[in-house]
Amino acid sequence: MAATTRNVIIIGSGPAGLTAALYTARANLKPLVVEGLEAGGQLMLTTLVENWPGHRDGIMGPELMAEMRAQAERFGAEIVRGHVSAVDLLARPHTVTTSEGTFSARSLVIATGASARLLGLPSERALIGHGVSTCATCDGYFFRGKPIAVVGGGDSAMEEAVFLTRFASHVTVVHRRGSLRASKIMQDKAFANPKISFEWNTEIEDIKDTGKGEVTSMVLRNSVTAERKELAVDGVFVAIGHTPNTALFHGQLEMDANGYIVTRSGSRTSVPGVFACGDVQDHVYRQAITAAGSGCMAAIDAEKYLDGLPQHLGEATLESRAIG
Repeated sequence: MAATTRNVIIIGSGPAGLTAALYTARANLKPLVVEGLEAGGQLMLTTLVENWPGHRDGIMGPELMAEMRAQAERFGAEIVRGHVSAVDLLARPHTVTTSEGTFSARSLVIATGASARLLGLPSERALIGHGVSTCATCDGYFFRGKPIAVVGGGDSAMEEAVFLTRFASHVTVVHRRGSLRASKIMQDKAFANPKISFEWNTEIEDIKDTGKGEVTSMVLRNSVTAERKELAVDGVFVAIGHTPNTALFHGQLEMDANGYIVTRSGSRTSVPGVFACGDVQDHVYRQAITAAGSGCMAAIDAEKYLDGLPQHLGEATLESRAIG
């Protein structure tokens, strides 16, 4: 028995994916959303979101995602649990394989996001959203007048350190090497800022205090002298990069040197009928609101693409392959 070919399948259920779902559902395209391993995206690890328009007192990250999900479902989006294990973007229609079966679609929206690289400490994971952050723009405001640390030595780390001096009483940059990898202009900005100091050749062994549910200090170890010390901070910003969740699409889509999907003319990828939105193609802004905006773009681009696509295209191929 052949499976039904969908108009749109959306992979990912963060702000980008759910916004794409909302817009395609309102266009009567009856989208299917595959949640992925991290349903709701990075906002599920966030506590209070104060920069989402329309919520002047802020809204909890999981609550915001639950509202977005319910709104998409209200207009007819179908959301299924499961992780996508394979895609065939060169087939017509495109196929998406999950633990629940294989689905096919005339158009595909990729909203799989990017994962912040973490240090790998159990305490770090436990304190995400409770003093440990991967986004200075999102969370810097919560640390007004408090000492914090930034972990990393690249341009992003220096940019976040300089930005955070607007709020923090002091910023300590913790870097595992004896020199920065950041560009000279970003190094100069950081070195010239009196509110920034550096811990060189230093690794973080632990972040305290999981028992209190808040960050109180870090345990540091100097890799040259082997000296250990405890540094009192109220927040830790990990800025050692992001990894786009694009492994599924290697060899099928054009990507940049860092693995982000390349989009042109809005959300269009190198394969007709395949669109990308959110952090999977944006390594610059990485905000929930910009992800949602690009999800809207992908939905509109997909709708326009489908308007010019014969509805029977791919049906014979689909039946012959008996996808189920």
